[in-house]
Amino acid sequence: MKKIEGKFDEFGGKYIPETLLPLIKELEDQYFKVREDKNFQNELTELLIDYAGRPTPLYYAKNLTRKIGGAKIYLKREDLLHGGAHKINNTLGQVLLAKKMKKNRVIAETGAGQHGIATSMACRLIGLKSEIYMGNKDAIRQKANLLKMELLGSKIHLVNSGSQTLKVAINEAIRDWMKNVTNTYYLIGSAVGPHPYPTMVRDFQSVIGKEIQMQMHEKIKKNPDFVVACVGGGSNAIGSFYPLLNKNIELIGVEAGGYGLNTDKHSATLNFGSKGILHGMLTYVLQNEEGQIKNTHSISAGLDYPAVGPEHAYLMTKKLVKYETINDDEAFNAFLLLSKTEGIIPALESAHAVAHAIKIAKERRKSETIVITISGRGDKDIEIIKSKLKNVKN
Repeated sequence: MKKIEGKFDEFGGKYIPETLLPLIKELEDQYFKVREDKNFQNELTELLIDYAGRPTPLYYAKNLTRKIGGAKIYLKREDLLHGGAHKINNTLGQVLLAKKMKKNRVIAETGAGQHGIATSMACRLIGLKSEIYMGNKDAIRQKANLLKMELLGSKIHLVNSGSQTLKVAINEAIRDWMKNVTNTYYLIGSAVGPHPYPTMVRDFQSVIGKEIQMQMHEKIKKNPDFVVACVGGGSNAIGSFYPLLNKNIELIGVEAGGYGLNTDKHSATLNFGSKGILHGMLTYVLQNEEGQIKNTHSISAGLDYPAVGPEHAYLMTKKLVKYETINDDEAFNAFLLLSKTEGIIPALESAHAVAHAIKIAKERRKSETIVITISGRGDKDIEIIKSKLKNVKN
């Protein structure tokens, strides 16, 4: 393995096999070219508007605000994008890049299934083949999204090894990529992996934060006081936070506390992890004293990951963003509350952000404002919720 210096102080970098270095260098060169290419950016912007459905609304949740009391709560409605989540912002950009690089096959990993769906959609639109890796545990709890990917023409590879979650799906996707570097583009769904992926995903997702600032100025003539987003790998959060750094806004990422922080069944990487290398990057990782990666848990498949994007690690160490935790029960209750007060069923991932924002709102003045990024909708989680409700009643 060859080490190349990281992009976010010590975090990030390219901790990858020698065979992938030329491919990563090509990807890096091509990406930084298209980032400055007006024709590429115009094509992407047109697709984000006409195909994906941007800009997404910024909605004042007056019923939830009244119920909670305190600060006004706004929802950035990424759940209203085509496909039901923020993931399409990134996949449209990367699939356009894959086409420019003359790759005819795209592979991706997925946990909750939303990135797999967004990859499938973008590939059908642009005309490339797509294959998706998904852990068997995630496939079982996200059956609807598995079917959607198949209906969209993707070949699905179920991974039965290890934790059967996102971590092993990424492992298998990387192995595939190493074997098929000539014709294959690996489309990473979160702000993780070797450079330039964390930067690239952040750039494509930064449309969220840019719109939040613009829309809040249209509504109340100033920035919000708080912006809250859930963090697994961290793509919706980094997209929300990056354009709003150093603007006198308190930015808060919310990790999955699972069954509780006093157990080993959580995914609170930034709060309880340590520095380590996973999936080509130096970041914070949940690992034991021997450096073995721990199994994680979250009620939400999209947050069930033992690492975090390297830029989040940097933002935490520099104290530019706060990172909190919400456990399964708190996320479940927030899911129900938002559904019943506003008629909006959020993804369980997003419900973690809702739960923490509720805690903040209760303690703040009515003149203050909180924006929650609703990263996706909750259709995919209905079976999990059904099972949870049954257990609660029993």
